[in-house]
Amino acid sequence: MTPENSSPRSPSTSTSPVLSRRAFAVALAGGAVALPAAAHAAPAGRGNETARIDELMAGMSLDQKIGQLFVAVGYGSAADEPHDSNTSTTGVDTIADIVRTHHVGGLIYFTWSDNLQDIEQIATLSNDVQAAALDSGGIPLIISADEERGVVYRLPAPATPLPGEMALGATGSRAHARKAGDIVGSELRAAGLHQAFAPVVDVNIEAQNPVIGVRSLGADPAAVARLGAAQIKGLQGANCSAAAKHFPGHGDTATDSHLGLPVIDHTREELDAIDLPPFLAAIDEGVDVIMTAHIVVPALDDSGRPATLSHPILTGLLREELGYEGVIVTDSLAMEGVRTLFGDDRVPVEAILAGADQMLMPPDLVVAMDGVREAVASGEITEERVEESVRRILAQKLRRGLFDEVQVDAATAASTIGTKRSVGSAQAIADDAVTLITDDSGILPLAAGSTVLVTGVGTAAKLNVAVAALREHGLEANSLVMLSDGRTMTAGAEAEAEAAARGVDAVLVFTSSSGFTTPASQVATVEKLAGGDVPVLHASLRNPYDVVHVGEVAASMAAYGNSDCNLRAVAGVVAGAVNLRGKLPVAIPTADGTGEAFPLGHGLR
Repeated sequence: MTPENSSPRSPSTSTSPVLSRRAFAVALAGGAVALPAAAHAAPAGRGNETARIDELMAGMSLDQKIGQLFVAVGYGSAADEPHDSNTSTTGVDTIADIVRTHHVGGLIYFTWSDNLQDIEQIATLSNDVQAAALDSGGIPLIISADEERGVVYRLPAPATPLPGEMALGATGSRAHARKAGDIVGSELRAAGLHQAFAPVVDVNIEAQNPVIGVRSLGADPAAVARLGAAQIKGLQGANCSAAAKHFPGHGDTATDSHLGLPVIDHTREELDAIDLPPFLAAIDEGVDVIMTAHIVVPALDDSGRPATLSHPILTGLLREELGYEGVIVTDSLAMEGVRTLFGDDRVPVEAILAGADQMLMPPDLVVAMDGVREAVASGEITEERVEESVRRILAQKLRRGLFDEVQVDAATAASTIGTKRSVGSAQAIADDAVTLITDDSGILPLAAGSTVLVTGVGTAAKLNVAVAALREHGLEANSLVMLSDGRTMTAGAEAEAEAAARGVDAVLVFTSSSGFTTPASQVATVEKLAGGDVPVLHASLRNPYDVVHVGEVAASMAAYGNSDCNLRAVAGVVAGAVNLRGKLPVAIPTADGTGEAFPLGHGLR
C-alpha cells in the first residue's frame, strides 16, 4: 500500500485531484499536509515499564489476558446492583460480577446503561468496580466514556458544557483546543474515569454526513490535524487517555455506520491529502489510543471488509506504514457497520487478526469472548498475538498511573468539576466560534433597548438562556416555545410565532439539523416569519448548513452547538457584546448540493 518513493512513516505527498463530485471540497484538493515524521512515543514498555509488564504478564492466566482485550458495558448505578441487561448480555448480574468473572480490561459508561446519574455516584461506582478488579486479578480497569462534549457528552452537571468540536474548528485556536481537552480530561479523572473516546479527527467534507457533522473540527485537514493534536495534548496532560477517531477517516460518507456499512471511495492520494494527516498528527502527539471506523475503503482494502476487520488497514497502514505502537480499539461492535459480514462470535476474532487490541462493547460479551477463546484454542489466534495486545493495554494503564492510585474522593469530586474558570473558558471558546454568515442589511448589532422575540428549536429552558443573555446586554427579550418533540414544530406554530412577532424589533429564531437538510417544519417556520415585516435573525445550533435552506433572512449565524455557552454567544453577537472572530471550518454547499454557497474560512466581521 505504500506508494512508490514515499516515506514508510508518512502518507504519499502526491497532489490530490480536485474532488469534482463535491464542489465545496475543491479547497481541500491542494495536496497532502506536511507533518513531522517523528516516531510514536508510546511503545509497549521501556526499561522499568517493560520489567513491570513482564511481571504482570507472568501472573496472568490466558483467560485474564483474553479479558483484557474487551471493554464492556455494565448496567446499573452501583457495582453490586443486579440488572437484567447484565444477565442477558454478559451472563452475570452485576457490574462487579462482570469484572470479577470476565476480567475485562475496561468499562464504558453511558446514561442509557444507568451509569451516569451524578458525579458522586459515578465516582463511587468507579471506585467499587476498581476494587473488584484489583481483588480478582490485580489489574485495574480503564474506565472510559464518549466524552467529546458539544452534542456528544456523558458526564452530568456540573460538568462543563463545552461548545464542541466544530466550534473549536471555527475558532482556529490551538489554545482553545488544548484547554478544552484539559477540562474534559481533568473532569473525567475527578469522577474516576481515565479515557475519553475523543477527539474526533475525521475531516468532514460531506455535508450530508449523518453521524459526524458538527462532531468534526472541520473540513481542512491541516486545521483538524493541528487542533486535534492540541486536544490530545490537553487530555493527556490531564493524565487522561485520548482516543483519536475514526481511523482511517469517517468524514466523507452519507451513511451512518451505526445503521449500515459506509463506503469511502477516496483514492489513496485523496486519503493521504484529506483523511490521514490528522491521524499522523495524533500519532506524533503520542496519542494513547486510536479508534477504528466501521467503513469500507476500497483503495486500502478491496475485500469489502470494514476497516475494523481489515489487516491491510490496521496492520499494514496504521501499524507498519504509519508506525503507530499504541492501543487500537474498535468502535462499538454492536453497530451494524461491523456485523454485516460475520456473526458476533467471529467479529472480535476478525478484529484481532486485523490488528485491533481492544474490542469495544460486543453485543453479547460471553459470545464474543468464547469466540476468541475458541480461536486461540485452535491456533487461529496465537497466545503470542494476544500478549502483544495485552502488553500495549498494560503499558497504557501504567502510563496513566492506574497501578499507583486508582481510587478517587467521591465525596469531593463534584466540587472540582464545572469550576467557574472552566465555565469561563467554555464561554470564551463559544464567543470566538460563533460565525456571522450573512448580514446583508447590516442589522447587527441591534440598538440598545431593542425588543426581541426568541423562538425556534429549543426547550423553554434553552430559549430562556438566550433571553437572559439578551437582557443582560441591554435588550428586551421574551421567548416562545414551538416544539412538540426534540426538533419538530407544533401544529400552528408558524401562526403563533407570526402573531407573537408583531410589535417587536426583531425575531431570533434557532434551527438545528443533524444532516444537510434542515427539517421542513423548521424551514417553514423561518420562512413564515421572514415573510413578515419584522427582521428575522437566524442561528443554526448544530451543523452550519441551515443558512441555505431557510430562505431570505436579515442575518444568519452559526453557533455549532446548543450548549448554554453557544446560546449566550449568539445573544452576544445580536447585542454587539461579542467581537466576531469565528470562521466557517467547513464550506457550505448550495441548497441543491451542486455548488458552493459559502467557502471554508468565510465569516463576516
